[in-house]
Amino acid sequence: MLDSDLALLYEVTTGNFNKAVSRNAARFPKEFSFVLNREELANLIFQIGTSRGHGGRRKLPRVFTEHGAIMAATILNSERAVAMSVYVVRAFVNMRQEFLANAALETRLEKIEKTLLSHDVALRDVIQKLRPLLLPPPDPPKPRIGFHSAQKK
Repeated sequence: MLDSDLALLYEVTTGNFNKAVSRNAARFPKEFSFVLNREELANLIFQIGTSRGHGGRRKLPRVFTEHGAIMAATILNSERAVAMSVYVVRAFVNMRQEFLANAALETRLEKIEKTLLSHDVALRDVIQKLRPLLLPPPDPPKPRIGFHSAQKK
C-alpha cells in the first residue's frame, strides 16, 4: 500500500504519516517498507492512470507491505488508527485466505488437467484400435469365370 493510502485510512496527512514513520524507522525494515525509485513511480503512474499535471507529490512515495501496514498502525495513537489497524489486519487476512483458496483451486485444476490428458491418450489409443474394426470388411475376391490353368496362379 502507498503511504498516501494509509494516511487516508488513518485520517492524517501523508506528510505527518511519513514523519511518524521516519521517527520510528527501526520498526520498518526493508521488507516492511521501502521508497519507490523514479522508474517504479513512472510505472505506477502509468498503471493507475494518474495525471502528470499540476500538484502531486514532491517526494517519492513510500510503499508498505502487509507487515509494514500493520506496523504503521502501531505508531499512530488516535482512535481512528486503532480502528483502522484492526481493519487493515482483517483485510490482509482476507486477502491471504482468498489467495490460499485460489492456490488450492489451481492445484486441483492442475490435477484434473493431468487426469484429462491421460484419459485423452487412452481414448486416442482405443479409437485407433477400434477404427479398423468399424470399417466394412473388404469384398472377398470374386472367382474368375472360365477355365484357368494352374500355372498362371
